[in-house]
Amino acid sequence: MQDIDLIPHLFKTEYRKIVSVLCKLFGIKNIELAEDITNDTFLLASESWGLKGIPDNPVAWLYKVAKNKTLDHLRRDKNFHQKISPEISRNTQIIDESDIDLSQKNITDSQLQMMFAISSPSIPFESQIGLSLRILCGFGIEEIADAFLTNKETINKRLFRAKEKLRQDNIEISMPPDSEIEKRLETVLTTLYLLFNEGYYSASSNKKIRKDLCIEAMRLTFILIENESTNKPAVNALMALMCFHSSRFDARISETGENILYAEQNRDQWDEELIERGNYFLVISAQGRSLSKYHLEASIAYWHSLKEEMPNKWDSILQLYNRLLQIDYSPIAALNRTYALAMADGKPAAIEEAEKLPLQGSHLYHTLLGFLYTGIHDQKALDHYLIALKTSRTASDKKEIEAHIKKLSDLIL
Repeated sequence: MQDIDLIPHLFKTEYRKIVSVLCKLFGIKNIELAEDITNDTFLLASESWGLKGIPDNPVAWLYKVAKNKTLDHLRRDKNFHQKISPEISRNTQIIDESDIDLSQKNITDSQLQMMFAISSPSIPFESQIGLSLRILCGFGIEEIADAFLTNKETINKRLFRAKEKLRQDNIEISMPPDSEIEKRLETVLTTLYLLFNEGYYSASSNKKIRKDLCIEAMRLTFILIENESTNKPAVNALMALMCFHSSRFDARISETGENILYAEQNRDQWDEELIERGNYFLVISAQGRSLSKYHLEASIAYWHSLKEEMPNKWDSILQLYNRLLQIDYSPIAALNRTYALAMADGKPAAIEEAEKLPLQGSHLYHTLLGFLYTGIHDQKALDHYLIALKTSRTASDKKEIEAHIKKLSDLIL
């Protein structure tokens, strides 16, 4: 790695670790203080390393400077407890040097605890994802804005409101008691699931950002797996789902950022190692007694990861969708089921089911109906593709739909 790339790389890998430890140290109410100290650490690294050269152990250098800056802050505020009321002062924990623990174990524990804090149901999911990207993944504001297809001002306001809400609710950075782990874990898994989807299904044309989002979601999920109290079947099922989907990441996105349909993907580009990991985590997830939506979605993704077409593939996928809709119904899952129905039982049966769905305002709905009607009633297919073109919002979607319209127009004319 070239010297010029080192600091951005370390910012991505070490920022989240230092911030998580300092947030745990100071409490959620001082989350911005933790960010300021960490940002100052990297600013000093940029200035110092440019003049004096890169130290032998850059990570240890960052940790030492972060610790010293934290101590400097504590010394500057040494009279803080005398300035507030004696009653509050007696109940306030004094932080000393020994509390600034940047050991690997405390870093991992702090990130795990931050996951539960950030996944508080008191803040919207989009804010949970934004905070996860900033605090737990080390993403810059511009990167987060790119991921959400918005601007830096919007992201800054969103993060500010989320931090204020966490402060107001006095959310603790700690592990829930064992009796509450399962319940709280559901919210954490939802956040990680949405974080992964933000990368995998993102409308952003930035392929690197999209892939980084998926990688970070997998890294955080693995932290849950490594901890005995959170290594639950649903966590392993979610990791299996992420592995299966990630195995096809490069094959489903063109060099220009456009989506490539499943049937048109180059299967030689699928990552065999990730498919094997997905199989491993899916087997581990089956050891529990409960069946989560992640188990079913991972099983559907498993069938999609098979390079060779199996005789019972689409029947199996259809049955899995049927079960998924029973335990966690969503219109989009129902829409995906109609594609499996078309592959298993034919397009007419799928058209009948698809037209019952309340998704007339979705370009995905009209794109699917365009596909289903193609070869059966080409004019209806063309009409649906034209509606899909009007309702789609991204250049890549529009380009894909326009290609279908051109093919159908040539056939009809």
